[in-house]
Amino acid sequence: MSGEAWGGVAVAGVTAAYALYSRRLASSPVSSAMVFVGCGILLGPVALDIVDLKHTSEPIIALLEAALTLVLFTDAMTVRRRDLRTDGFLPARLLCVGLPLSIGAGWLLAWPLLPGLTLWELALVGAVLAPTDAALGKTAMSSPRVPALVRHGLNVESGLNDGMVLPFFVLFLAVIPGTSAAREGASGVFWRALVLSSVLGFLVGAVGGRLLRAARSRGWVSGEWAQLFVPAVATAAYALALVVNGSGFIGAWIGGFAFGSALRRLPATESRFPAAERPLPDTEPQESPAPSPDAPDPAAGFTEHLGELLASLSLLVFGAVLLGPTLEHLSWRVVGYAVLSLTVVRMVPVALALAGSGLRRPTVAYIGWFGPRGLASVVLGLLLLEEEHVQGVELMARVVAVTVGLSVLLHGVTAVALADRYGDWHEKATAAGGKLREGAPVPESARVAPRRNRRP
Repeated sequence: MSGEAWGGVAVAGVTAAYALYSRRLASSPVSSAMVFVGCGILLGPVALDIVDLKHTSEPIIALLEAALTLVLFTDAMTVRRRDLRTDGFLPARLLCVGLPLSIGAGWLLAWPLLPGLTLWELALVGAVLAPTDAALGKTAMSSPRVPALVRHGLNVESGLNDGMVLPFFVLFLAVIPGTSAAREGASGVFWRALVLSSVLGFLVGAVGGRLLRAARSRGWVSGEWAQLFVPAVATAAYALALVVNGSGFIGAWIGGFAFGSALRRLPATESRFPAAERPLPDTEPQESPAPSPDAPDPAAGFTEHLGELLASLSLLVFGAVLLGPTLEHLSWRVVGYAVLSLTVVRMVPVALALAGSGLRRPTVAYIGWFGPRGLASVVLGLLLLEEEHVQGVELMARVVAVTVGLSVLLHGVTAVALADRYGDWHEKATAAGGKLREGAPVPESARVAPRRNRRP
């Protein structure tokens, strides 16, 4: 049996084993990310040597790109404009102020700690490690003891910042000689990767959403095929952007916004479900509330679960091909930058972004700490490894690996304990009669937890 086949058997076994114990592990400090990353290290070159990027690079890269495409698309589907309006001040501050400051802080702190990297390679490190991943701090972002405003802010931030960091990533990559993006030049990347990819992604998503909406209203589409339609639209948005040498990830992200917006614009007389799923005329009519436009669309269920599976497998691959080998070549500079990335680079920009918001210090500290790094950083970091002509790519990949690895461990272990501790503080402060900004209402759509924060 070939090495690739043994790798497939091992990956399938890990996935099946976790699935069987997923409910029991959900309430423990052991997160799914910790399980898959840890198993990945065991399956990689440092231990069993079953999964290796050198021998199976194409399937691995395809897996990573598919995972990030589906995550970007479905995350964008759940976001509504009201999430960033006045009542959504928290995600707006975190995204519009905190994210650029995090990229800049990561860039500046990398300068003294990572000698040998060029100015734009340092900028790439800051951009790759800026996006957060709600899946790595599931309890911290979904616990009912945490105020709804805080959960909503962290969820929306996590759903949007991985897409918002992509323009920075492609532009920084374009100005580094020898990279794949450098062939187009900065101006070419701007028009193709940012403008054209966005336009094509928007068109694909908007048309796809309208077609599904029309097919539903006429009862043409079954529930099963409606779910399969969603990943088809996500793939089309990604692939069409690649056809014009643009960014498939940006196309998928923008496509998710357009698809979700078009699908939610249902007239009051339309049903969200096919005619075949409605009660038969001869049955006794039963009154039921009309589906809320803020409820999660049933068509996205399959795509969400598929994205979760691919994201978990991507973390396993990350442990095998990136983190495991990096653990054999640790240096104090790399570890020091990783620690600063999870603390100073995240927490100081969050504090600045929330200055004057009326939120108390425990809330600012809680939001600042729970900025875990995950799938987006993993995918962008492994894509950097494909850039063989970049001299500092190995050092950059090591920094990404250690930072994400520490995040998986630290944010996973502290999620349950800190959520309870923060919940205790909030309950006591509320009982003392204090009027907390943390208790402010949130957008209606925030009452439904985003996809990657739902517990089994």
